[in-house]
Amino acid sequence: MTRFEGKTVVITGGSRGIGAAIARRFAREGAAVVVSANEARVAEVADEIRAAGGKAHAVVSDVTDKASVTALYDEAERTFGGVDISVQNAGVITIARIEAMTEAEWDKVLAVNTKGVFLCCQEAIARIRKHGKGGRLINTASGQARQGFIFTPHYAASKFGVVGITQSLAKELAKEGITVNAFCPGIIETDMWAYNDTAWGKLLGDYKPGELMAEWVEGIPMGRAGTGEDVAGLVAFLASDDAAYITGQTVNVDGGLIMS
Repeated sequence: MTRFEGKTVVITGGSRGIGAAIARRFAREGAAVVVSANEARVAEVADEIRAAGGKAHAVVSDVTDKASVTALYDEAERTFGGVDISVQNAGVITIARIEAMTEAEWDKVLAVNTKGVFLCCQEAIARIRKHGKGGRLINTASGQARQGFIFTPHYAASKFGVVGITQSLAKELAKEGITVNAFCPGIIETDMWAYNDTAWGKLLGDYKPGELMAEWVEGIPMGRAGTGEDVAGLVAFLASDDAAYITGQTVNVDGGLIMS
């Protein structure tokens, strides 16, 4: 499939997990991909895409820093001539009892997960407006944007914030042909969920690595954890012409774990 031929996609948090899967999916469908993260290993994802015959460019950036975000989108324009789709996927989590949670933890999670979405959307909108053909903004929320979970009030707040940003911008940009949507991954087989399993496991009981996640997966109607590819399929749809009349929505991709 080449439904994104001639399109340029910027993806943050693209060095691993969901972000890397999204980057690979867009590249397979013909897009030029600018894959970004705050670590040098993001270059490996771009190398892999190019080795498979795709178009990719890696940029190390910090989504909490305005100058760094501006430089990311400048680089996208210089490399591929413009920006059509932007996926705000960079995210972090920490897990702690409220009495042990630090102000620094709170600030970091909100800065990456919420401020980062705002800054990237702001820059992406400016670039999309240049060509006047409309575009797509897609934001990574979480199951915790539906229901906050224990020991993560900062993460829940950050992801509820992503939904609010999505809805507000969708209303502002609708008449320009720029759609804004979000998605809520559930339990996905990623490095973040390996951390979640261990950290929540220590606080919720005497769980060995893998046991808590396995217990939670039993509660998923489809009976398995998700993969990055499961998420990438939804993101590609939301970025496609088939989703041209969909905006301001937040879609669960969790095997039926949360139904709303």
